[in-house]
Amino acid sequence: MKTTSFASALALVAAGMLFAGQAEARDQIRIVGSSTVYPFTTTVAEQFGKTAGMKTPVVESTGTGGGMKLFCAGVGVNHPDVTNASRRMKKNEFEQCQANGVKDIVELNVGFDGLTVAQSKQGAPVKLTLAQLLLALAKEVPGPDGKLIPNPNKSWSDIDKSLPNIRIEVLGPPPTSGTRDSLHELLLEKGAEQIPTLAELKKSDRKAFDKVWKTLREDGAYVEAGENDNVIVAKLEANKNAFGIFGYSFLEENLAKLRGVPLNGVAPEFDNITSGKYPGSRRMYVYFKKAHVGVVPGIDKFALEYVSPKALGADGYLAKKGLVTLPKNELDAQRKAVEGMAAMQAPSS
Repeated sequence: MKTTSFASALALVAAGMLFAGQAEARDQIRIVGSSTVYPFTTTVAEQFGKTAGMKTPVVESTGTGGGMKLFCAGVGVNHPDVTNASRRMKKNEFEQCQANGVKDIVELNVGFDGLTVAQSKQGAPVKLTLAQLLLALAKEVPGPDGKLIPNPNKSWSDIDKSLPNIRIEVLGPPPTSGTRDSLHELLLEKGAEQIPTLAELKKSDRKAFDKVWKTLREDGAYVEAGENDNVIVAKLEANKNAFGIFGYSFLEENLAKLRGVPLNGVAPEFDNITSGKYPGSRRMYVYFKKAHVGVVPGIDKFALEYVSPKALGADGYLAKKGLVTLPKNELDAQRKAVEGMAAMQAPSS
């Protein structure tokens, strides 16, 4: 126990030294990262500001990838304390953190989100398969002879006669967004696997297969709408024929105006997301920089507010905000990890 205490004391001293010589240590927590997790973390920050007697943390929406770059760039007052992510930290990001001195990272899985394809309620209801979504968005698709060709599909009915004869226009996240990663990995890769020609390509040439589902078309059918998902919501309201891709909470907040598009016959609804039936179901994360605890005031208290029953409980204020909360046993494990500020292990991929 003495050795552990001594090591902890040394770590705190080292953290303090990292801040020494810089501008005076901040008295306000700085948070970056995912636009999907942004509204939840902002809600916790506002609650923290009201009840903790400290300044409300500053939360910026930079996208998951952008947030990871900022978070992993180093330790000290010039670097953020916390980052939000709509996917788990990748192995190469963890390694970048380690290389830059961000050694102890506390990982919090805050709950689930459903990656949603949505449309205006003014448009005709549409149901899509993941294969149809891939054929709408991929830069290259199989031609009549099975060979890859530039995507010729201009209208949804070009993909399947049962779909509406309207121009394909899908508004979605940029490459820096964790939502973009989820679009590729949860929906488009699975869609490619449902197309026999591409399923065979996966067996014979994995690199060529991966290129298909990872590369989106650039002819206007897919429109990068930035990191602010509210922009997509506004554009869907203005264009009944467009579709948008964003997190479930944005759909839930706008159900008076928008509807979710069922994927593979499963609607983006709460129970379908928590059960894993919905193909766009994904976990969301918040990462804390342990070296900043005790140096930038309130980080540990903010983390505890995040995992408190009033925030993350089944009837907590984040559930009312649209977060799909964790089962109780998982939530208890997350609370324990955050209370002890336990450092995460390196991701496997």
